[in-house]
Amino acid sequence: MACVLAQVATAQSKLDSVQHVREIVVVSKPAMREVVPSQKLKGELLEQLNTHSVADALRYFSGIQLKDYGGVGGIKTVNIRSMGTHHLGISYDGVQLGNAQNGQIDLGQFSLDNVEDITLYNGQKSAIFQPASDFGNAGAIYIRTKAPDFSRKEKGERRKENTNLRFKTQYGSSDMFRLTGLWEQKYSETVSSSVSAGFLTASGKYKFHYERRYPNGQTAWDTTAVRQNGDIHAERIEANVFGRLDQGSWQLKAYVYNSARGIPGAIVNNVWRRGERQQDLNTFVQADYNMNIGDGFSTRWLAKYAYYNTHYVNKDTTQLPVDNRYKQQELYISTANVLELLPNWSASLAYDFKWNKLNADIYNFAYPTRISNLVSLATAIDYKHLKAQGSILATFIHDKTHRRGEFAGMNSSNSLSKLTPALFVNIYPFRGTFFSMRAYVKKSFRMPTFNDLYYTDMGNANLVPESALQYDAGFALNKHFEHGIVRHAEMHFDAYYNTVHDKIVAYPKGQQFRWTMLNLGEVHIKGIDVEAEADFKIGKDLVATTRAQYTYQDARDVTDPTTSYYKHQIPYIPWHSGSAIVGLNYKNWNVNYSFIYAGERYDEQENIIYNHMEPWYTSDLSIGAWWKVNSVLMKAHLDVNNLLGQDYEVIVNYPMPGRNYALTLSVEI
Repeated sequence: MACVLAQVATAQSKLDSVQHVREIVVVSKPAMREVVPSQKLKGELLEQLNTHSVADALRYFSGIQLKDYGGVGGIKTVNIRSMGTHHLGISYDGVQLGNAQNGQIDLGQFSLDNVEDITLYNGQKSAIFQPASDFGNAGAIYIRTKAPDFSRKEKGERRKENTNLRFKTQYGSSDMFRLTGLWEQKYSETVSSSVSAGFLTASGKYKFHYERRYPNGQTAWDTTAVRQNGDIHAERIEANVFGRLDQGSWQLKAYVYNSARGIPGAIVNNVWRRGERQQDLNTFVQADYNMNIGDGFSTRWLAKYAYYNTHYVNKDTTQLPVDNRYKQQELYISTANVLELLPNWSASLAYDFKWNKLNADIYNFAYPTRISNLVSLATAIDYKHLKAQGSILATFIHDKTHRRGEFAGMNSSNSLSKLTPALFVNIYPFRGTFFSMRAYVKKSFRMPTFNDLYYTDMGNANLVPESALQYDAGFALNKHFEHGIVRHAEMHFDAYYNTVHDKIVAYPKGQQFRWTMLNLGEVHIKGIDVEAEADFKIGKDLVATTRAQYTYQDARDVTDPTTSYYKHQIPYIPWHSGSAIVGLNYKNWNVNYSFIYAGERYDEQENIIYNHMEPWYTSDLSIGAWWKVNSVLMKAHLDVNNLLGQDYEVIVNYPMPGRNYALTLSVEI
């Protein structure tokens, strides 16, 4: 099957499951045979959904729980299969995003304005041609930037353009104003660039209903108030240069995000207003070079330097004043190499080097540095009805503190080494690829963060790494139809069992920037993920897309039988959750409805009525239209979020917005 794809994201061997090649025709296998289950949201659907950040889009993946602290500027992090945020690797154009300070990536900082697709893998990616770090995660999210496309269809002909421009403006509830722009430029047949920039401002104010009841049903609090101190002002600029080689590609990226925002905090003790504020300056530059050498060898090199500056201020008169700055640096170098040993057998060797450093103006701060060396060896087989992938990752980590002055004698140095293997098997029992059965087992771990170990108020230098063992078995159905109303139908089912030892749970208590650390010891997780989607073509002009997912998770603390919370569900994990999307496209109109549900859960270790959180659900509606004025493409979207105006909380005492609106206008030249 011949196909033209937009960008070289990764040069892969013949055994890898997918290739992205920019502006050249390649011959691929009749269908993609994945050994690792994946979920994907592509650019067109991302654009039609009322999603504006990566965090918004991830709500529609099964097995994912989103922690959202409310409002446009609220921090948003994700958790995979109850194992925690730190076990989920997030890669931006092939290079992992990192945060050695607290291990959490605020996905609200990353816009969807220039994203081609987002893919979620449980376990690891369906390719052995990847950095060594990617083999170490319990799950992975890959965000891929949209590569420039300089061809347009006009009057039935294909005309070449050297410049593409897009401007988008949005106004919505909470005094939200968003302005973004995209400039794509073609310099030659092999070199192009894109610059994406955005500005966001919002007061963060919204009405919410706050109600609390005693266990006997009597009302303790019942009031309506306005959320305060949730304002945000943020600027973002991202520049990419894409290059194509005869047998490979390269890409350069520079990213800058600057924000100043209030932290509304939890509503406790009848306090409605907080004095916490945070400023972030996040920058990084990265390079990606990959090359095929002959028919059987490919190499890829990655490099990245990141600098994060965080300024946290707390002027709350009821607490001690705080004014701290944190400066974090990261240097990353990676090489991955794959050799095709036989037509159906390949092997890879990868090496990653990471250097992390954290400085802060805190009394008796540890000034830690961490050096990580990772080496992976992997192999893949694709033979008839079987596709298998095995890997082993060796991780060597060395931490050192550099206390100053009178505390210099308290410096410490610690080293750690770990081996983490994985095995994935996918069987296609019938001809074609419409049905497959899969299973995997994988061991992984995550290091305690700098905050876990060295934070002045609550750090514990004796924390041990958190380890996880995953088992998964499932099947997939995938069928395309040339005729009839149904054009595509797909279903995925996975049952899994995870064990996590020395589990560290962090959640806000009072101040959002500071966390209460709990080491639960051991957690057993049983779950089911189900995902289904179908595309319909009704008549000549009406196209319908549907997508639904359901997750069941039973995540129990089994550390100590003598505790009151033995075998209780761990905090913030609902037993039942799911989402559904229905989209209709008719000529130049589109309508999208999305539904998200999270069942009952508990906000503390003990599953008692005092800690119980009610289920919540939201319905979102988006209506859009496009039209052309000469060669200029115009688009308009009206989004209504939380259509039914439900009062709910994702995190206890952090009320979410009620019904809210946004109007978006865009121009493409």
